[in-house]
Amino acid sequence: MQANRTTALRLMLALVIGLAGGAWPAAAPLRAASDPLPPLAIQFTLDRPLDAAAAPFVMAAVGGLFSAEGLSVGTNIATGSADAIARVAGGASDFALVDINALIRFRDTPGAAPVKAVFVLFNQAPYAIIARKSRGIRGLSDIQGKTLGVAEGDLSIRLWPAVARQNGIQLGSVKQNSISAAVREPMLSAGQVEAVTGFSYLSAINLRDRGVPADDLAVLRFADYGCEAYGFAVIVSPRLAAAKPDAVKGFVRAVIGGTNLTLKDPARATTEVVSRMDGGSAELEQERLRAIIRDNILTGEVRRNGIGGVDPARFERSVDQLAEDFKFQKRPHVTDIFDESFLPPRDDRLIN
Repeated sequence: MQANRTTALRLMLALVIGLAGGAWPAAAPLRAASDPLPPLAIQFTLDRPLDAAAAPFVMAAVGGLFSAEGLSVGTNIATGSADAIARVAGGASDFALVDINALIRFRDTPGAAPVKAVFVLFNQAPYAIIARKSRGIRGLSDIQGKTLGVAEGDLSIRLWPAVARQNGIQLGSVKQNSISAAVREPMLSAGQVEAVTGFSYLSAINLRDRGVPADDLAVLRFADYGCEAYGFAVIVSPRLAAAKPDAVKGFVRAVIGGTNLTLKDPARATTEVVSRMDGGSAELEQERLRAIIRDNILTGEVRRNGIGGVDPARFERSVDQLAEDFKFQKRPHVTDIFDESFLPPRDDRLIN
């Protein structure tokens, strides 16, 4: 009898402990093994207003590639790469598309969060000098003795010292005029400056929209004059990378798929982008996308090695070039900035 009472007391005690700990199986509905998990909510930041450069991400969403990876992706717009990086570093955003050279500079600031890039979209940076041939500039050497408009926060000018040195141009021979980004193209169009720095796929096409004839524009791409820099890259929150690496891999796979969809059907990609823009021009964005694919995404390096990665030796040379304008407290190396562990194998990154 005593044994029975002892057994009963033990059973009652186990029941009380189970309820207190939330372990009682009837306390919550069971999820069937076959039921899909709810999608993981992700915040993705673009460093500038939507245009054709974001086509791979738009196509990944339209094609259901994010949802196929179990991700629900919301997009927000930053005021530039520095702002986008700060959002990811502070945890307000999970991913962002930023200029990788801005990330390199950010990582050199004291106490910077260990944010890294996990996918490179622009294998070549879009940095360029855009000039008027009618003002006597047809090649890079013609820039000597001319006035160069440089917009506030412009990233191209950071690589200009290295490009100038490589091409025998004395920096002092080129007068720099600091201007607002809002008046960059109007000033060149009006002849108030003879050239401007900027992105080849932005300023050059914007100028044509302002009535400057295409055959009067000299687009001097830094990549054609020895600049080794990579361009836009996807960065990830260190918190998400550590806690949910599979989600990071899934996001990267979806972006690769979206890039392939963009390359296969640029016209549709343009339509999808323009439909999400406020007053976008299909003609301009299609021209912009063609330039991006040709000059920045589908390079010889990408055709050989697949999209998304970096060549370590080239990356180190690009940091050396950046150092001609920026004094590093501690010079970074490729593994400080880029984490290749989230990329699929090379064969899965080759452009079809």
